[in-house]
Amino acid sequence: MADKHSGYQVGGTSPFGTRRAMPVYCEQGIAERPRLYINGGKRGYIISLATRDLLRVLQPTLVDMAV
Repeated sequence: MADKHSGYQVGGTSPFGTRRAMPVYCEQGIAERPRLYINGGKRGYIISLATRDLLRVLQPTLVDMAV
């Protein structure tokens, strides 16, 4: 299903460049981190971004996942 909705292979799903707009959800604690490492769109390809840039570009819904 990942490839159908995002255009990426399973294990390489990235929130960037999807075939159609998809909601992005992030644990709110990430906003406190200076830098994040996420999948860059293919298996084994990891990119690093300043957290503020990732939040600005993706505009994710921040959620509290801690129980």
